[in-house]
Amino acid sequence: IIAQAARKAGILTVGVVTKPFAFEGRRRMQMAEEGIERLRESADTVIVIPNQNLFRIADAKTTFADAFVIADRVLYAGVSCITDLIVKEGLINLDFADVKSVMRDMGRAMMGTGEASGEGRAMKAAEAAIANPLLDEVSMKGAKGVLVSISGGRDMTLFEVDEAATRIREEVYEDADIIVGAIFDKGMEGRFRVSVVATGLDRAFGVEDAEAGIARDHAGQPARTLQ
Repeated sequence: IIAQAARKAGILTVGVVTKPFAFEGRRRMQMAEEGIERLRESADTVIVIPNQNLFRIADAKTTFADAFVIADRVLYAGVSCITDLIVKEGLINLDFADVKSVMRDMGRAMMGTGEASGEGRAMKAAEAAIANPLLDEVSMKGAKGVLVSISGGRDMTLFEVDEAATRIREEVYEDADIIVGAIFDKGMEGRFRVSVVATGLDRAFGVEDAEAGIARDHAGQPARTLQ
């Protein structure tokens, strides 16, 4: 109802939701699927995070509570990736019109985040954002719109921003609408993060599910999205 009202009022409507674990049962999964489909009818863009795929980045010592913390980080990254580009100081700032251009009426979407430090950190972070362990064999190549959020400390260079943005651009088709922003984050000194939201995936090549997740950094650990 809220999504319908917002869209009717001309407000950009983006949904970031999770799907249940398989052990929660078929009925709960069916209810979630039905709810997601209804949301897709009302929202401009919907990013779906399948909880079941958390097993890909969890191990035997991961607690139940920790698993949901990971899912929450994904949700946070999906939202902050968009808002930070507008409200935080940066090398390349965007306005809301830029965001709307790649999110309006785009349907299914995916999101990936990668973080790295040290030599070659820009390329490593970009690769981690693309290689998303929570995706079900879904590629961003068919995306119609791509929002790239790059963040780092004051040591972040223009060359690094160009290197990361170019790598993401190579992953999608030439006619995709790509918007790139780069921001400074005091807590990111020495580190470099790339977050990507690829939209319009249901409009290309019959993509079944464009579901979102969180990538590992170059050390093989889940990318950190909370300070």
